[in-house]
Amino acid sequence: MARLPRLNPIGIPQHVIQRGNNRQACFCSEQDLIAYAGWLKEYSCEFDVQVHAWVFMTNHVHLLVTPQSEDGVSKMMQAIGRIYVRYFNREYGRSGTLWEGRYKSCLVQSEAYLLQCYRYIELNPVRANMVKEPADYYWSSYSCNGLGRKSTLATPHSEYLALGRYPKQRCERYRSLFRSHLDGRMIDEIRKSVNKGLALGSEKFKRALESRFERRVTEVLLGRPKISESEI
Repeated sequence: MARLPRLNPIGIPQHVIQRGNNRQACFCSEQDLIAYAGWLKEYSCEFDVQVHAWVFMTNHVHLLVTPQSEDGVSKMMQAIGRIYVRYFNREYGRSGTLWEGRYKSCLVQSEAYLLQCYRYIELNPVRANMVKEPADYYWSSYSCNGLGRKSTLATPHSEYLALGRYPKQRCERYRSLFRSHLDGRMIDEIRKSVNKGLALGSEKFKRALESRFERRVTEVLLGRPKISESEI
């Protein structure tokens, strides 16, 4: 199946995943994580991409970002990918590819879905049984969004800012979102959308994207078309 052309519209959030090739580790030390975070900060600024949420796992990365420039996310990910591979190969005396092809991404509707995506990303270490609470995992944005830790990388999205008038109030309300489990259907929808390059949002949101960009952002159901009784 041919790949769908990637959409990078300015101002619409994207959930991005970059995986190690064959699920191999792409972070083997704290220094690796520091290096990646530094380049994420550098290139997000260079290509004008706002970073709202992130988690760096052993063999993959999740980001929630909003581009403010044309093709900003693609340029940022390509730049990070190239420089980090050179660093990693030099550091560990290896050669060849590190990443599993091109990164995966999906557009995310701000209303109702964006904060769900925040939660999905920051709960990754909990689902992987690495920690019991998201606050226990250092290499994610939870400490910024939920605990108020200062960060030069994080840019709060307007949906996050709408949680409260003051930073303390926003953090408290954000933490309250994590008191209940993320719905299993929502987890499946988020995974399917990003892995297949679809859109995450309401049907109205998806139809508007398809009309605007003349590109499919919904799943095509396989199988023979149904035959109505009038056709039998």
